[in-house]
Amino acid sequence: MNRRVGILFVGLILGGIFVVLDAKSHPAPQATRKAINLPGKTIAAPFSDAILSGNTLYLAGRIGLDKDGKAPEKIEDEIKLLLDSEKDVLAQAGMTMDDLVYVQISCTDLKLFETFNPIYKTYFTKEFPAREFVGAAAILRGGHFELQAIAVSTRACGTRA
Repeated sequence: MNRRVGILFVGLILGGIFVVLDAKSHPAPQATRKAINLPGKTIAAPFSDAILSGNTLYLAGRIGLDKDGKAPEKIEDEIKLLLDSEKDVLAQAGMTMDDLVYVQISCTDLKLFETFNPIYKTYFTKEFPAREFVGAAAILRGGHFELQAIAVSTRACGTRA
């Protein structure tokens, strides 16, 4: 009987050691989290333009608005404003459009898919990110497109002043 108790005791001790070693082998979670906002943000809304967590940037939904906060009449101008704005937010985090890994585009008229694509592809120099293009009943301020995205940098990330 003492021999069985001894074997059980040794087994429990070894099991405890393995549990402790396994817990220590997991990397510590990323502690950094920084809000990214474009200078001169004109719309006071309760969200950041993006959140940088480690080397991952989560970009809020953006609409292609002019300086008056309205969607331009010409669809091509709206698309360029939208993508230029996205590019500016990425630059604030030290990233480029090529760092995008996922893009979701909501659009009020899916017939605009063919208008959007030729302009969109000119903003990249490497592989395109994964993408979703979905229909939406309406977008704020008369916009036709809203874009949200996730970017991951393989470079050491920091924000630029």
